[in-house]
Amino acid sequence: MDPFNYMKNAIITGEYKPGKRLTEEALAKELNMSRTPIREAINQLKNDGLVTPLKRGVVVREFTKHDVLQIYDLRALLEGYAASQAASYRSLDDIEKMMVTNQNYREVIRDLNDENRSSKVPSIVQANQAFHKSILEASNNDYISFHLSKAVVIPLVFQSFSWYSISEINRSFEVHETILSAIERQESERAKIAMQEHIYTGRDHVLKHID
Repeated sequence: MDPFNYMKNAIITGEYKPGKRLTEEALAKELNMSRTPIREAINQLKNDGLVTPLKRGVVVREFTKHDVLQIYDLRALLEGYAASQAASYRSLDDIEKMMVTNQNYREVIRDLNDENRSSKVPSIVQANQAFHKSILEASNNDYISFHLSKAVVIPLVFQSFSWYSISEINRSFEVHETILSAIERQESERAKIAMQEHIYTGRDHVLKHID
């Protein structure tokens, strides 16, 4: 078992809730392994900004409304710029990949209903990330990808999809299509604005559910 991926997934899915204290001793007992790999995993979680250090152990990070505003504002700037760059530099292969990833997203949400929504959230998040990643790759700018990897907080993304209604999730596919159309037509400003509005919609949705 990889303790880092286990703990990261537990944080993302809410099994380890915000504010939960994690110690090497307790985790070593829970995962039935020595404290050395646990210590290394905790350090990785610190680097990813998923936990906050205490005098002894760490605590799963809690996000305030101020945090959400800053995180999503930065995402809007970076992903908006990435979309505009993708519109300028995309290749036919890039367009094909974006189409495929968004159709995969459509397939994941096609039979979404109230009964299966919770179980489908991980695959929805994964499919959504694949589409956004295809745009980053089309932008042909590794620096955007590097900085965005620090700005996208996966627990917030996961939670946002958990809170979305089925109609809102279906709407996200339509917005993806708008962004893709703008990139395909090389309409840089339209692509940037559509992406920024997409990110801000996600921000506002998260803010509704943050105390």
